This record gives sequence, C-alpha cells and structure tokens, in this order.
Amino acid sequence: MTPLIHTLLDEIWQSLGQRPAPCDRLTVSGTGALPSAFPVTELATAAWSAAGLACAELLRREAADAPQVWIDQRLASLWFGWTLRPLGWTLPAAWDALAGDYATADGWIRLHTNAPHHRRAVEQVLGPAPDKGALAERVLGWKKSELEEAVIEAGGCAAQMRSAAAWRQHIQGKSVALEPLIHASLQPEAPPPGWTLPVARPLHGVRVLDLTRILAGPIATRFLAGLGADVLRIDPYGWDEPGVEHEVMLGKRSARLNLTNAHDRHTFEHLLRNADVIVHGYRAGALEKLGYGAEERRALAPGLIDVCLNAYGWSGPWRTRRGFDSLVQMSCGLAEAGMVWRSASLPVPLPVQALDHATGYLMAAAVLTGMGQRLSRGTGYHARLSLARTAQLLLAHPCSADYRPEPLTPAGTADENPETELTYWGAAQRLRAPLSLQGTALQWALPATTLGTSQPEWLRR
Repeated sequence: MTPLIHTLLDEIWQSLGQRPAPCDRLTVSGTGALPSAFPVTELATAAWSAAGLACAELLRREAADAPQVWIDQRLASLWFGWTLRPLGWTLPAAWDALAGDYATADGWIRLHTNAPHHRRAVEQVLGPAPDKGALAERVLGWKKSELEEAVIEAGGCAAQMRSAAAWRQHIQGKSVALEPLIHASLQPEAPPPGWTLPVARPLHGVRVLDLTRILAGPIATRFLAGLGADVLRIDPYGWDEPGVEHEVMLGKRSARLNLTNAHDRHTFEHLLRNADVIVHGYRAGALEKLGYGAEERRALAPGLIDVCLNAYGWSGPWRTRRGFDSLVQMSCGLAEAGMVWRSASLPVPLPVQALDHATGYLMAAAVLTGMGQRLSRGTGYHARLSLARTAQLLLAHPCSADYRPEPLTPAGTADENPETELTYWGAAQRLRAPLSLQGTALQWALPATTLGTSQPEWLRR
C-alpha cells in the first residue's frame, strides 16, 4: 500500500468515527494508475478498502477476529468506469447529445442535459438546438455566471468552471470546507435487529430501501447487494436512466411509486417500516416536502440506518442546488486543475466520475458502520455525504509534479467473471470485483435489469 492510499484511507476511516484504519488486515495488490492531476487510483483503492474494512468490522462481531481484506488497485480503478462488456449488443450512450463543456464569452461552462427536463431547461434559455455546434454558437454570447444562473433558474443543471482557489473563496466552497467528509450521528435506541450476518453472505436478509439516482447512491446500494442485501429501488413514474442502468441495477430489484399519491404513499410507508436501511439522494429539503423528513423516517422505522447524499454539501446557499459529478468537478476546481496539468485549451475532468464512485463506496461503508452501531449500542444511525466534500478530499492531495505512475492496463477477458451475465438487454461479461474478504465474496444474485420491473414489496426472510 502506498503512503497516499494509507493517508486517504485514514481520513476516510477517521470520518467514520474510527482511527487508525486497521491496515494490518488489508492487502493491496495490482499495479498501474489512471492518468490525472489527482490521485484517482489511490482514491478508488482507499474507497474500496474502506467499504471492505467496514464489512470486516461488522463481521468481527460474529468471529473472534475480523477477516482479512484484499484489494486489487487496478480492478478498483477499472470499477470506477464501466464494468460490463456486451456480447452481441451495444451499450447505450452515456451522455445526451447536447451535454458537455461549452466556451462562453469569459470562460467555460458545463451543461447537463441527460434528463429530458434538464435538456428542456437549457433549451428554454438558449432555444432549441439540433446539435452541439448550434448550441455552442449561442453559448458564446453569454457570460458564464449569467448563463449558469439562467439555466438553474429554469430548473436545469449547469456549472461554470472555477479554479480551486476561486472555489475556496466562494461562499459554498467555504461552507463545504467546514463539513466533515462523513457527518454521522447516533439516533434513538431501538429493539435489536434480527440480522444473522453469515460470513459467506453478510447482508443476507437485510432490507435496503434505495431512493437514489445517478450515480453515487446506486453505486453504494450495488455494493450492498453484492454482500447479499435485498435492495429495492424506488423511482417515480417516468424516470429512466438508460445510459447507466446496466451498471447501477446489478443485484437489485426496482419498482415505481408516486409519493404524492395516497395509495402509493401507503405502500411506501409499509416498505419503510419494514426496512433496515434507507439510502437516498434527494436534495436537501426534498423528502421533507413530501412528508418524509428524517424525523418522520425515524418514527416510521425506529433504529433505521439512514444514509443520505447531496451534491454540493449540506450547508451554505447551494445545499438545494441540483448537481452531478461532472458539474461538481467544474465548480470546485478539479476540471480547471486538469486543464493546467495537461496544458490544454479546454476543461480536463477526472478520467472517470471519481466523485460519484468514491462517494458511493463511502456511503456503503457508512451503512455497514451504522449496522455495527445498531448491534453494539442498540441505536439507529444517520450519515450525510456530498460529492463536493469528496472533491475536497482529492483537492487536498494533488499529485506531485514528479509523480509518474505506471499506466493502467486496459481491461481484458482475463479480468472478467467466467460466468455470463444474462442482463435485461442481452448476455454480457462483467469485470471481477476488486475486493475479497476471507470467507466472503462479492457476488450479485440478480443480473442488471431496467427500472420498474419489480413489485414494491420485500422478499420473504
């Protein structure tokens, strides 16, 4: 394990309320690193390690010693990208045709148009555009700050490119800097759960209610599903994620509910009452408006493990702002730093959506830590994380000027599971998981499927 991986892991572990990280139980192997101005491979390794060690700590309650954990840093890096290789079919496009970085009159801005209503907001401000070229001409007539504000006011998603220094001086950057990486708190006492925690499938019988969207939250619940959890994702009618479902729906079931409908609210409340864990990615205040704020969730499900995600942090004026990994990278200075690092003439983001992926594994680690607290203290658990705060972790550890890592070898057939995954779209091969624990393997019982294919009900346990 490199010193930087150790540093990042120790910071993560401290944020989980534990220190130092039990590195004597962790073995890191593999070579190569993703090219970046920031230690993306090291972050991937540390995030996967934190989730693995949190699982080992949970299992320690059932065994005299916590199991050993092994991480392959190359595979951990590859899992921060796409893990599926289709056999005889093609993956859908990850980005809408208009999504991307655009030059303005005074700098750069990123427009996020993957969701239809976000694209409509951009076209409301700039007019309908047949392609990126036509849109780019219109964007040139705007100042970046004015366009950012106009798109956001229209209900869309946009982020002007700032430097890290400018972000540190920005009111939201200052707010995020004061937040912990993982803000965790114990909740009122509750009856002991009936979890059995079998070493082979630690989360067998554990019910995880998944209210997350692209991409961090679904990464967290995918990890939990790999440990055996019954993950049920709930989406509103009309919401789809065609570009990422093959990744984020591995091992899960998915149903649709309208949380403004009385019948569906009744169904949702029944699900929540019988859940062990809830993971949600609603913006600050959004669940409260639906009548399902933190207090209401605790009342419905005493002892709940409740882990929440926000884009731009949980304090400051941007706490309710819509955001995604690519936007946060622009806002906080990562894309600008990449541009300087590569001496480029346009923004250079991280080579993968590392904020999403890293935060996802930290959320999974928080869930597992919360389960341990529930068992040892008889209390519920609440944790909050954000993409912007994970970005700060990277910004605090830029790669040194003389850092010349060995390039990461691309994925090959030897890196894949031998079993073919029969996904909703067709047969495919999935990369082997980068994590293994003594006596435990990450294995997903269900292939990836599209949203809304299940009933809103728990499996029997």
